[in-house]
Amino acid sequence: MTTTVSQLYQEMGIDADTLAFGESVLEGLKDRFEAIDAMAEQNGLKVLHAMQEARLSEAHLNGTTGYGYNDTGREAIEEIYARAFHTEDALVRPLIACGTHALAIAMSGNLRPGDELLAVSGRPYDTLEEVIGIRPSKGSLAEYGVTYAEVELLPDSSFDYDGIKKAINDRTRLIHIQRSRGYSSRKSLSVDAIGDVIAFIRTIKPEVIIMVDNCYGEFVEEKEPSDVGADMIVGSLIKNPGGGLAPIGGYICGTKACVENAAYRLTTPGLGKEVGATLGTNRLLLQGFFQAPTVTASALKAALFASALYEKLGFEVFPASNEKRTDIIQAVTLRSAEGINAFCRGIQKGAPVDAYVTPEPWDMPGYDDPVVMAAGAFVSGSSIELSADAPIRAPYNVYFQGGLTWPSAKLGILMSLQCLKEDNLVSLS
Repeated sequence: MTTTVSQLYQEMGIDADTLAFGESVLEGLKDRFEAIDAMAEQNGLKVLHAMQEARLSEAHLNGTTGYGYNDTGREAIEEIYARAFHTEDALVRPLIACGTHALAIAMSGNLRPGDELLAVSGRPYDTLEEVIGIRPSKGSLAEYGVTYAEVELLPDSSFDYDGIKKAINDRTRLIHIQRSRGYSSRKSLSVDAIGDVIAFIRTIKPEVIIMVDNCYGEFVEEKEPSDVGADMIVGSLIKNPGGGLAPIGGYICGTKACVENAAYRLTTPGLGKEVGATLGTNRLLLQGFFQAPTVTASALKAALFASALYEKLGFEVFPASNEKRTDIIQAVTLRSAEGINAFCRGIQKGAPVDAYVTPEPWDMPGYDDPVVMAAGAFVSGSSIELSADAPIRAPYNVYFQGGLTWPSAKLGILMSLQCLKEDNLVSLS
């Protein structure tokens, strides 16, 4: 006996009204989905071309142990990243624990006592506050004599050019730009907007190092910040570029000098990029990067669907469904802690792993508020997989991202609506 798609949805907990509402939303998204697929094709060819130019071979898929000397696979990965992102060099390692670690390495490797770090896209993501020393922490940049300043974005989420000009001084050594919104309601930044502000900064202080936190933005547009003048782009392999296969890791792509400084901070002075065993991860990192543009496209479709669906129900969404996408994150203002918990419960129910688990808010390391996270992922904490998270604080925004495949992401979004509906927090009538 053949089971229809609608019957499968029903067996998995989606009632007919919720499914019908979702299908009505999808009718208006066909053209946008086609544009996402076209972007995936372009970026997919870019990655494939980089692999072919680097002469990737089967021998590069093997890993090393111990010191990791002569790890040709590691060297191939870093050449491929540098070619794909059009940079002089790259540091791509399973030794990098997460995106925050990659950013900390990039900053601490390129800053010295007496230097100033300037953030020109406002306050960075919560987990960087202790790295910088905004919130005191052992080993922060502040403890090593690095000062910090920031310039908020304007109310329309554009750069404050006058404020940036005033903030740059003789001690400004490194400028931080965060592409994604983080836990805020501001817009994520387009590559063109980043390129414009980089060009402006160069007229004021040409030698300053400009670093872009590229997390959640890779392969969303046809260009990357490294194509418009950034000295470093930094990200996590368990987000977009890992394609859902990378089990750990991060990357720093940029100028040879900046990458070399970061490598000395990751390992030790004098050793830098020459050591670091890959422990059998090369194939996963390479295959994940190969699949990343297509996986990112699935995540983009999911974000667009969630935006249009919750917008139709009267919720405030960031970005709006008709806005250009510059990262994979979709924020929805759910107006209450109960709404956040119901949404995250639904995302968890739609996951392939731990679907039976109920996520609860907790005091997560690196955050100043209790955080709830839904992530039934094959790789723990992987936010290119179907996931949602939120700090339990007003205005009660939940941040949805990921989806290795479009069908699984669609189920998760419908399940989030189903849970809100069952908790009487939303009505479809």
